[in-house]
Amino acid sequence: MQDYKKQFKGKKITVMGLGLLGGAVNDIIFLAKNRADLTVTDLKNAKELKSSIKKLKKYLKIKFVLGKHRMEDFKKADLILQPGNVSIDSPYLAEAGKNKIPIYVSESLFAKYASEVMMIGVTGTRGKSMVTALIYEILSKNLKKKKIYFGGNVRNVSTLALLGKVKSGDVVVMELDSWALHGMGNIKKSPYISIFTSFMPDHMNYYKNSMENYFNDKANIFKYQKKDDILIIRPDMKKFIKSKNVKGKLIIVNAKNVDKYNFFVPGKFQKENLACAVEVAKQFKIPDSKITQALKNFKGLEGRLQYIKTVKGVKIYNDNNATTPEATIAGIEALKNNKRNIILICGGADKKLPLDDFVKVVNKYCKAVIMIPGTGTDILSSRKLKVESYKVENLNKAVEKAKKLAKTEDIILFSPAFASFGQFNNEYERNDLFLKIIKKLK
Repeated sequence: MQDYKKQFKGKKITVMGLGLLGGAVNDIIFLAKNRADLTVTDLKNAKELKSSIKKLKKYLKIKFVLGKHRMEDFKKADLILQPGNVSIDSPYLAEAGKNKIPIYVSESLFAKYASEVMMIGVTGTRGKSMVTALIYEILSKNLKKKKIYFGGNVRNVSTLALLGKVKSGDVVVMELDSWALHGMGNIKKSPYISIFTSFMPDHMNYYKNSMENYFNDKANIFKYQKKDDILIIRPDMKKFIKSKNVKGKLIIVNAKNVDKYNFFVPGKFQKENLACAVEVAKQFKIPDSKITQALKNFKGLEGRLQYIKTVKGVKIYNDNNATTPEATIAGIEALKNNKRNIILICGGADKKLPLDDFVKVVNKYCKAVIMIPGTGTDILSSRKLKVESYKVENLNKAVEKAKKLAKTEDIILFSPAFASFGQFNNEYERNDLFLKIIKKLK
């Protein structure tokens, strides 16, 4: 392991984005403990960032520039640490580049100094969280001689801070979104084992409607692999990834191979996700009996087609992390039956994604649609919905309306299909509110 402490001590580091999710806060705490000279800047003001600032109050030497960015903080720094979703044409990052200041995300800065750690990376427009969780579940229960860590796009986790924990030979299972992978591309590094689950339109507001640019960032998960490395993909990815472009071993999973496992998360695509995780387990020679045992208590992930409870014969599912129309389509198709009994709660901020297929699926399988406010909702409500549809003021009202409409054997599915911004600071805040509302239902 490289001595990262010398690399951070006394270095001028501008952290671009404090946020409210906890990852950046923990990055900053790690850097502060390693005696970096920190400037933290965010477009949100101190009031909006109160909860994050509170966690940093004991680190008195941190300089905060809030409610704005200053060009000077991007001219003389030794490095920039940025959150993933800073605009690709940010003048501040352009200024840093002009001054030859290296720009990292948490994952790429970790990867730079953790060369002796085995990295397993998972990406995909949908499915990456599930696969990451399944891999961690199986490996952590079976690789007793190695320590297994979670990293990447995980709530409250600083991947960078894992530098203070990992040792040579440890395994880090990382969920890598396109922004993290853009950062990995900057350092020309891909994980030893990479999993690419799916590719479909998302973040087009960020990528300015370029699927090519979006894929180019995602492809960094395998672009810099070596001949002994491994890439695992779901079958639909064959049209995007050709074997001639893969330097390591390419494995295409088959959902039929996992029929023998008891897996309680609905949907064919979830079976393929499980197949990806099982292929990783096979690389470590974990036998089927041990995989079965590890999956025994796995009930799925919060916010990913998560069954919450049944109230008066009505099943309630939380699919909060379905932030695209295609993700919500997948959730509806996993729960559909010939009764057309799904009451869908959706809506939120527009991501400039097509809605035609979404509208067809809703019309075919849903009993009613209840929409919470947002720019995406405004567009959806202007489309030809052939089922009962309602626009409501907030998530509380949406659940209230769904409960009134629902009869025994109906399903209430909260699957937004749009981003959370507008009514919420982030998707986690939306998720927590939904769970809180449902907890009170009797």
